[in-house]
Amino acid sequence: MSDPLHECGCQMNRRHFFSRLSLGIGGAALATLLGCGTRSSVSLSRGVLNAPHIAPRAKRVIYLFQSGGPSQLELFDHKPALTMRRGEDLPASVRMGQRLTGMTAYQSTLPLAPATCAFRQHGESGAWISDLLPYTAQIADELCIIRSMYTEAINHDPAITFFQTGSQQPGRPSMGAWLSYGLGSANSNLPAFCVLLSRGLQRPQPIYSRLWGNGFLAALHQGVQFRPGGDPVLYLNNPPGLDATDRRRMLHHLAELNSLRAAAAGTAHIESRIAQYEMAYRMQTSVPSVTDLSDEPESTFELYGEAARTPGTYAANCLLARRLAEQDVRFVQLYHMGWDQHGNLPQDIALQCKDTDRASAALVTDLKQRGMLDDTLVIWGGEFGRTNYSQGALTETSYGRDHHPRCFTVWMAGGGVRRGLTHGKTDELGYNIVEDPVHVHDFQATVLHLLGIEHERLTYKHQGRRYRLTDVHGDVIHNLLA
Repeated sequence: MSDPLHECGCQMNRRHFFSRLSLGIGGAALATLLGCGTRSSVSLSRGVLNAPHIAPRAKRVIYLFQSGGPSQLELFDHKPALTMRRGEDLPASVRMGQRLTGMTAYQSTLPLAPATCAFRQHGESGAWISDLLPYTAQIADELCIIRSMYTEAINHDPAITFFQTGSQQPGRPSMGAWLSYGLGSANSNLPAFCVLLSRGLQRPQPIYSRLWGNGFLAALHQGVQFRPGGDPVLYLNNPPGLDATDRRRMLHHLAELNSLRAAAAGTAHIESRIAQYEMAYRMQTSVPSVTDLSDEPESTFELYGEAARTPGTYAANCLLARRLAEQDVRFVQLYHMGWDQHGNLPQDIALQCKDTDRASAALVTDLKQRGMLDDTLVIWGGEFGRTNYSQGALTETSYGRDHHPRCFTVWMAGGGVRRGLTHGKTDELGYNIVEDPVHVHDFQATVLHLLGIEHERLTYKHQGRRYRLTDVHGDVIHNLLA
């Protein structure tokens, strides 16, 4: 039987081998991965930045993305004027010719719709928060509420893609991938970037895996999705008939083959592949440990709610996010679907808040109790807001709201942001921003700044151009910083 290692090595001559060997790090990577090199395995997961550009305020991020566009007018942006002017047509002087989606562009009128829920001020900060969010209201003084977010996209897919990748067009690296590329991993046994999904209402807007993709970065920087059930990461377990010793032996020989190919081809993609295989091997032990909630005390479930006992719920994912953060996972991305409420909004948004309010607040409280909130940045928000007018008929008990990119609310907590701050202001009808606007690229630049990265300096050259998360835009919003 022929030796595949010998055949692979014979595909290049002596001169080719030595000319190409300097172009790759396959040999060194292989030696390290197999435990016979001098470099530690941690060095393989180091990012391209030898050190942060500036002193970081946060070590990690937990991003609670509320997919579908939560209505800021029902949750955080209190507008009594809408009650007084209920049913009036949106004034042309307020709209100023701004484009609408195809769902409301042809309505004969755009009737102003007030929120049916009550608002109250909470905490020493006096933040206005809806009665739909009683648990979030209890942590008002921990929150940095941005009421003046705006975006360029008006439909879900480009808007979510814009928030996650800095571009409305698919194919760019996601925020978590950029952080993995720049800062690397602080835990060699878990990915730097983990993703968790949960569903709210029936038939929510879909979420695509490219939202946590690596784009043109190496594949090891893509997000790893954790799923509910006994197999949290697909294809991680050994197939039937293959034990851990067999798996180790197979990976050893596969790494040797890949290393020879890396030396011949001079490409970093093969080293990335080797690192991924080795990470998967280590995750066979680390993932079951981090996803097993049996060691959590009853007080944890009293804090997050009974839903936290059910894998795949938003509450369970918030709890899992805390456990991943404890293991120094750099970026944990949660997606909760179901906020796209074009009709029957009062009833549907109440159900969404019931799903998310308690666990969101519990996560912030839990991190604070464990001394982790100061260096963990928690983000809550969606891809855009909702209109101040009703989509379709406005009745006494029911109405809907269309997509609204002109202004919406996002909140952050911990990780170096100012506590108890409400930043920005919209007009009395909640349609336009009148103070301190924050663009998506400004938001991204600020998040990177909190992690010690100057957003203009974290770049990757692809097809002759240097790309970055914020494209060619973005300013750090210093008022948001503690």
